[in-house]
Amino acid sequence: MSKSPNPNKAPAARFVCARCRQRVSASAPGTAHRNHCPRCLWSVHLDNQAGDRAARCGGMMEPVAVSVRKGGEWVLIHRCQQCGALRGNRIAGDDNELVLLSLAVRPLAQPPFPLDRVPFCGDENTPRS
Repeated sequence: MSKSPNPNKAPAARFVCARCRQRVSASAPGTAHRNHCPRCLWSVHLDNQAGDRAARCGGMMEPVAVSVRKGGEWVLIHRCQQCGALRGNRIAGDDNELVLLSLAVRPLAQPPFPLDRVPFCGDENTPRS
């Protein structure tokens, strides 16, 4: 996405991802406002509200997690590397499923505690050896 938001300019039909340099169509299946690259899922901090292009930050938005809304809709969580803002954005139909799944399982693959302290199933007092 462009690093210079201009609220007076109509959204471009295409943009180049600031992270992976992929050429991306601004239209996306399943969402009215494409705001991230479907390949790497990174974004640029352009919006305060979906589609308004009013944010002045312009920082890179790292995909850090996924969440699930009531009804089962997946939401991509971005964190701005410049200002720290967190934003939830609905996924698009052409988003990279492998990257989405890797974000979803990250807490299981990288738990905040040592796995050797997790007891065996059914034996809460015995640590793993």
